Amino acid sequence: MASRTDHTSGFSIIGARVAILATLSVAVFFPGVFQPLLNQTWDYLRQSGPYRSSTFETFWTVFCYAAIEVPLTVAFMRHPEWRLAHQHDNAADRGQQESIKEEPPKKPKGMRRPARRGMEALVYVAPLLTLDLLMIKKFAGVPLEDMLRSGNYDVPSMLDADKLSLHKAHFLVPSVHNFSFSSPLQTKRALPLEPPSSRRLALELITSLVLYDALFFAFHLSLHIIPGLKAWHKPHHKHGEMHPQITNQLHVFERLGLVLLANFSLNIIGSHVLTRTLFVPIFVWLLVEIHSGLDLPWAYDKILPAGWGGGARKHAAHHREGETGMEPYFNWCDDVWEAVSERWRIGS
Repeated sequence: MASRTDHTSGFSIIGARVAILATLSVAVFFPGVFQPLLNQTWDYLRQSGPYRSSTFETFWTVFCYAAIEVPLTVAFMRHPEWRLAHQHDNAADRGQQESIKEEPPKKPKGMRRPARRGMEALVYVAPLLTLDLLMIKKFAGVPLEDMLRSGNYDVPSMLDADKLSLHKAHFLVPSVHNFSFSSPLQTKRALPLEPPSSRRLALELITSLVLYDALFFAFHLSLHIIPGLKAWHKPHHKHGEMHPQITNQLHVFERLGLVLLANFSLNIIGSHVLTRTLFVPIFVWLLVEIHSGLDLPWAYDKILPAGWGGGARKHAAHHREGETGMEPYFNWCDDVWEAVSERWRIGS
């Protein structure tokens, strides 16, 4: 029975690889195939009130997190054979690992029901909503004048008074909402008129994920080696068995750093707003998966070419030992860091 399951899992992974590669290939090399769908989707989204809201991305992230983390938490409880803590650690071949024959493990200490996590959601949302309601959103492909109009600025008078030069379209130069009684908060975001091509979407998604992975590696490394920052990161490692809810077990400053790095990775390459919308569920899924404590049959590191992805097993080892495995998604930065560290040790 085990070999049959492994055989089926192998075919499903091959199928996932083929489907992903085929979709990306068509998106990049034959962008006209997806363009009618992208045109219709973007026309609908641009006219949608919730999508035009300045708070959309914050609530979209919360929604994606709930839609991903809760099912993985259910899988964690219903499939003890997938739990890394209950598998043979020294098995040479992960595909031949067997769950330990014992009573199903109980709920880990610290895991809570969704209904009891309201304060956690509030702590996550509050600082992000504050930024959403105070700062003008700046996206690639949107004229500066449209951004300022969304921020309650009288653009014609600014042109006459030559005040437009005080603002820049680039996200690195922030602009605060022009507060007034008629417009007390930044509630709308200006969106680009045209949809992206599927080629642009695919390349931006890949680039932003790789860039975020490298940036967060540096940020994560600093949380482990800089004394003043270690206190921020300590709550994230304060747990027993790994489980999906640990994903959001973060100090508020660390959580802000995570979100701002994701935003930077998207903005620095001039990503389209639709890229940002698609980036969120991928970004959230990968974060929750590596913290899940589960050896999922369809884990992303099994779908990627061997050695590319870190996965939940590597991240669980990081939470146990804390000295390696700083990179969230892939292995490239970790490999370089470990090679450099080894040379330093040999040299000293």
